[in-house]
Amino acid sequence: CSASTNKPMLTLFTKKPCPLCDEAKEVLEPYKRRFILQEVDITLPENSAWYDKYKYDIPVFHLNGKFLMKHRVNIQKLEDRLRKLELQSE
Repeated sequence: CSASTNKPMLTLFTKKPCPLCDEAKEVLEPYKRRFILQEVDITLPENSAWYDKYKYDIPVFHLNGKFLMKHRVNIQKLEDRLRKLELQSE
């Protein structure tokens, strides 16, 4: 099924521990089938640029490489952006 390869990539910038990130993942649970979730640990040496940018803001979400939201999941924003991407890929 080629549809699964067209799923948008939702990137979560996170670190351990991150209670807000855990909370965000729970909120995203019902939407999981509509995107691929990629987690980026900003404390890893190879992610130091993201650490400098987001150390006070996690969780931060990018959708297909573009900034989407930070701190809390904005379901309305996520819905709107996912719907746009889904319409484009049809």
